Amino acid sequence: MTLNIFFISITLKKHKESFQQAARNEMIEKLYEQNKERQLSLYHLL
Repeated sequence: MTLNIFFISITLKKHKESFQQAARNEMIEKLYEQNKERQLSLYHLL
């Protein structure tokens, strides 16, 4: 009888984003929200 055991260790590190990346992400989020509001307003007009 043979017992084979295989162990895997995974380490995750949280990536800290730069100020420019944070500003870009915030701008993208605002544009996404504006687009969503525009779509809702057009939907209510129909």
